[in-house]
Amino acid sequence: MNPFGLNRNRSMRTELLVLAVAFAPTALLAQDDLLQLLGNDSTKSVEYTTASFKSTRVINGHSLENTPHGVLDFRIGHRFGFLSTGVQELYGLDQATIRLGFDYGLTDRLMVGFGRSSYQKTLDGFAKFKVLRQCDQGCRMPVTVAVVAAASATTLAEDKVPWYFDGIQDYFTHRLAYSFQAVVGRKFSEEFSLQLTPGVVHRNLVAGPDDRNDLMNIGIAGRLKLSKRVAVNAEYFYVLPDQGPREAFHNSLAVGFDIETGGHVFQLHFTNSTGMFERAFITETTGDFFDGDIHFGFNISRVFTLYAPKAKAKGKLDKASPAAD
Repeated sequence: MNPFGLNRNRSMRTELLVLAVAFAPTALLAQDDLLQLLGNDSTKSVEYTTASFKSTRVINGHSLENTPHGVLDFRIGHRFGFLSTGVQELYGLDQATIRLGFDYGLTDRLMVGFGRSSYQKTLDGFAKFKVLRQCDQGCRMPVTVAVVAAASATTLAEDKVPWYFDGIQDYFTHRLAYSFQAVVGRKFSEEFSLQLTPGVVHRNLVAGPDDRNDLMNIGIAGRLKLSKRVAVNAEYFYVLPDQGPREAFHNSLAVGFDIETGGHVFQLHFTNSTGMFERAFITETTGDFFDGDIHFGFNISRVFTLYAPKAKAKGKLDKASPAAD
């Protein structure tokens, strides 16, 4: 018997992991069939829509975009403290939460990434696959659809984890959480893109008998281009009601600007979320945005081309071509 009402859902963890492994090959097989059904025109080369968003993240959550094949994206996320802390904390500037991460494009449709956050000393990783890609030419696919599977693990000391009490056995599996999302969106014009992100966050261990291991949620995000190098982004994640006690938490809201400078994308933003991975910003946001609990923060993205498959293919073709007389 568990007098503290701590819930573990091992069967659910197993099912979620099986679904994550099984989903990717299914999506791979579905891609060509769907393009054919939607009228792929073999007389034209297919041109896929690009730059729906300028980064693989809108602000906290994933965007429609992937890191290209062979490209490494080094990402720095930084949040100052709440503006509502006042002059004593210099309106949050005396405090900081950071995440350092690396994302890599295994193909143009599949990317993976991992990071480490100071928030609860958390390690996180993810895989993201584009099931469908919006076309500008050569097919009639109107939207982009991506799936994201993520996992995180806190490395806090045993007596610092949120569910700690004297006598509890600290298993590593208690520290794990998972997130599964579908990102569905469209670039309507050069100036405007919109996406929806339904998903579920699963936490292996929760603190009370009324808390839910699984929290269904849906996000909405958009981008409006203001100039050649500047755009405004906004996103909101809504946790569906009737999923246990949620009085201490708020939905995640973020508004910011993308500034593109060569190989960098610099994001300045305001958000009520402290953490920068799904379990944290979707299920553990404590700040009330409209009561001044707002973090000023920034994300920096710097990309490095480690492998250029198109250039390599061209080099092989050049070598195979007969030399001119």
